[in-house]
Amino acid sequence: MKRIFDVISSGIGLIVLTPIFLIISVFIILDSKGGIFYKQKRVGKYEKQFFLYKFRTMYSNSDKKGLLTIGAKDRRITKIGYYLRKYKLDELPQLINVFIGNMSLVGPRPEVQRYVDLYSDEQKKVLTVKPGITDYASLKYSNENEILEQFENAEIAYIERIMPDKLKINLDYVQKNNLWIDIKIIFLTLIKILR
Repeated sequence: MKRIFDVISSGIGLIVLTPIFLIISVFIILDSKGGIFYKQKRVGKYEKQFFLYKFRTMYSNSDKKGLLTIGAKDRRITKIGYYLRKYKLDELPQLINVFIGNMSLVGPRPEVQRYVDLYSDEQKKVLTVKPGITDYASLKYSNENEILEQFENAEIAYIERIMPDKLKINLDYVQKNNLWIDIKIIFLTLIKILR
């Protein structure tokens, strides 16, 4: 049932949002050199790796300077990238991931292998479901970049403070998830973005 919901919703979303995709693509091309999309290997269900798609919001090769984004004014972020991130528009291409089946609309946000390698056996239970575009943890940490900006060492803060809390929230979701909870999370996500 969830897969049918994902396919129909992402398919409709991709069709309806095509004009917005085109407009964003033009702005990205005019703003800085590089491709329109950014793809990064993430860890999905049963630890299978896949490429996650986003609109490019940073200058090319910026990820080589660090995986975490620190603060809203990270110098690696392009001018248009700042607004794409602020309104979560950079996440829209993940509808492609949902449509082809390596992600769901709702589920634990997929991590890079570097951080998954730090999971305990209990925490790895979040990998028994498909990762998603949004979840309760994403709603709680919608300002994660600004939180990390407050710490001298952002990566240690992420690993020791934020990541464990996200995983705790996601483990609870894995145990209780159903279609109605997913619809509620989607609704809450849309409200958060519109605000």
